[in-house]
Amino acid sequence: MKPRPFLLGDRSVCTMETALVHNPYDGALVAEVCLAGAKEIGAALDLAARTFEAARHAAPVERSRLLRRIADTIGRRAEEFVELLIAEAGKPVTLARIEVQRAQSTFELAAAGALEPNGHPIEMGATPAGAGHSGLARRFPLGVILGITPFNFPLNLVAHKVAPCLATGNTMILKPAMKTPLCALLLGEVLAECGAPAGQVSFLPFGHQHVGPLLRDPRVKMLSFTGGVDVGWKLKSEAVKQKITLELGGNAACVVEPDSDWRRHVAKMAVGAFAYAGQSCISVQRIFVHESIYGEFQEAFLAQVGEKTVAGNPRDAKTLVGPMITKAALDNVVAWVKDAGARGAKLLTPLKVDGQILHPVVLQSVPREAAIACEEAFAPVVVLESYRTFADGLAAVNDSKFGLQAGVFTGDMAKVYQAYDVLEVGGVLINQVPTFRTENMPYGGVKDSGSGREGVPYAMEDMTEIKSLIINERGI
Repeated sequence: MKPRPFLLGDRSVCTMETALVHNPYDGALVAEVCLAGAKEIGAALDLAARTFEAARHAAPVERSRLLRRIADTIGRRAEEFVELLIAEAGKPVTLARIEVQRAQSTFELAAAGALEPNGHPIEMGATPAGAGHSGLARRFPLGVILGITPFNFPLNLVAHKVAPCLATGNTMILKPAMKTPLCALLLGEVLAECGAPAGQVSFLPFGHQHVGPLLRDPRVKMLSFTGGVDVGWKLKSEAVKQKITLELGGNAACVVEPDSDWRRHVAKMAVGAFAYAGQSCISVQRIFVHESIYGEFQEAFLAQVGEKTVAGNPRDAKTLVGPMITKAALDNVVAWVKDAGARGAKLLTPLKVDGQILHPVVLQSVPREAAIACEEAFAPVVVLESYRTFADGLAAVNDSKFGLQAGVFTGDMAKVYQAYDVLEVGGVLINQVPTFRTENMPYGGVKDSGSGREGVPYAMEDMTEIKSLIINERGI
């Protein structure tokens, strides 16, 4: 197997330093990937800085056409991406196809966004000092952006950084996750095939030790990071002068009221909890159910898990729960489950492990201080608990250092707005699981879950800076 080169602009580059990519389901070697070192990273930064001068002046219609070509090409090469998602990430095939479709939508939305007005007039006559003046406020691209993405959505989370970058006329160095770099490298090939300017985006797998020097370079104007909590906040402390977007972890919760049609949503909650082995920062990890329906809900939920939640080979179309990304991640969450049991939690499902697959785990009566309740599991694990009043349920959701998204199941509009007002999260979803996301909605969290918002139009705004133009008309 020849080492896979990375993409420095439109050049394929091979180096002596490499990393191995293994299939998390069967351990097979998928690829050997070349890693960028300080020399290649420096060259990519030089190229990105030079390319920015041309990219920032590209006409919106040119940016839009490029983005649409990329979306179309992803669709044409969809099965290549699906195969890589299965091989490098262990993503079940049905979910892999959904991710490819979502990536297409991400680029389509960016293509539309590139044509949207990005400025507005300023009413200078609103104050006495402004008399005789006219004003305009427009948004301009920042420059070089450092994008860092995680393993769990190795195509669409890359798209959520690259597409807004192209739409706004910025340039980017994209660092994909070391465990799953192949989808990003294939996307780089797609950009080159579609005529993206050489150097506008370089796709460089490299070690974390190279991130600090990049953040100390004044040419890097923004850090867009999606990944782990500890790493994200550490990088924020290092990125003193850059704009920063952090999309970090969560332990998303649902609140289930008796006035909802909750039986209709049980399957949705199980999918939200266990799809892709729960390896999503908005995977359902906690479900709080009103005490009057708790017994019925638990019975229905466990039946759904036992009868219809399939764990196994990700190439099987029936599989919902594939492998954990690494054995270390698997061992860690199993230890957390056992620790919760030692603290008095009740295990409602068998603790079953096949290879690197953890079958769905449901617990109740978990002490608040147990890691499985208060940390991010990133695994197919759910904690069920009852509550007495709706206010108690909302308080239980807020009793967390995380605040990404929350789902509330109710038929009462007063409760809808109460939840919207009270919940300390970036998004409140009604009669929907917090795992739900579309590419155009604002997406991000509060507290330890991060800062800033993604979603194509919101990322485009973050990747630009507003600039005003004030004209003294009396002087013309």
